[in-house]
Amino acid sequence: IPQCTFCCNLSFADICFVSSTVPKMLVNIQTQSQVITYKDCITQICFFILFGALDDFILTVMAYDRFVAICHPLHYTVVMNSRLCGLLLLVSWIMSTLNSLSHCLMVLRLSFCTVLKIPHFFCEIRQILQLACFDTFLNNLVIYLSAVLLACVPFAGILYSYSKIVSCIRGIPSAQGKFKAFSTCVSHLSVVFLFYCTSLGVYLSSADTHSSHSSAVASVMYTVVT
Repeated sequence: IPQCTFCCNLSFADICFVSSTVPKMLVNIQTQSQVITYKDCITQICFFILFGALDDFILTVMAYDRFVAICHPLHYTVVMNSRLCGLLLLVSWIMSTLNSLSHCLMVLRLSFCTVLKIPHFFCEIRQILQLACFDTFLNNLVIYLSAVLLACVPFAGILYSYSKIVSCIRGIPSAQGKFKAFSTCVSHLSVVFLFYCTSLGVYLSSADTHSSHSSAVASVMYTVVT
């Protein structure tokens, strides 16, 4: 039941995450118009960051769920009770919302000199900051801090969980048992590495080496492919 609950929340977050960018991109392709209003751009940034962070947290929670299921199967129903699952999801939503609000409020304080041309298929915050006629040091600082605290730390937790899982799987005597245990983690682990490696590459790269083409390609990987 906990895994189903987390999967449902992850599916909802993924649908909203993709819906914040892809429909507008498809409309732009269909109409051959690449215009977006300032209000729509800010709204897109808010929802993109909100559901991106929520994806991040839920993937971390699911790694912990797999760790308990494989390494402590007899205690699984006791540890992953409905109260803990609800609390983990609630914290994930609160942290994601606060993170999104902080970025949006920081962007709203910026001023722009002229009509902007964003070299991206959506209003990506790093691209927006490069076009601002205002000191963006504080904005970049918030981006780096949130990337470290809300992405690197959970990613480290996921890696730790899977290191323990691998140790437990190696201790299973039968090859069939090892395969069954590992097969429950493959899809989650694939999405984790695809999501984290590309998104962290975009948001932790310096502005000087931040190619708009490579950023767009990486963004497609963690927004659409996953």
